[in-house]
Amino acid sequence: QVRLVESGGGLVQPGGSLRLSCTASGVRFGISAMGWYRQAPGKQRELVAAMTGGGITNYADSVKGRFTVSRDDSQNTLYLDMNTLKPEDTAVYYCWSNSYWGQGIQVTVSS
Repeated sequence: QVRLVESGGGLVQPGGSLRLSCTASGVRFGISAMGWYRQAPGKQRELVAAMTGGGITNYADSVKGRFTVSRDDSQNTLYLDMNTLKPEDTAVYYCWSNSYWGQGIQVTVSS
């Protein structure tokens, strides 16, 4: 059974940084694709960043150069490093793998 648990969200000022973590069980790291999505109020869920099992990454245009997705296979954890955060990055962020979703974690960028 796949279980994805996000952590690391919170409130940050514009220009600040946060690191999200997704601890996974039942996911075959190095084989399964994983990623991060987000959903802002009144908007559809959108892809933020993804990584194939082989480590190829893909980013939404809105976060390129600011966000970095990475993983630690030994810790079964996927990360999202978010820098130069903007108010428009405010959303609930979800970890994803093979049609499974985490419960989501709030990120709020505000002064």
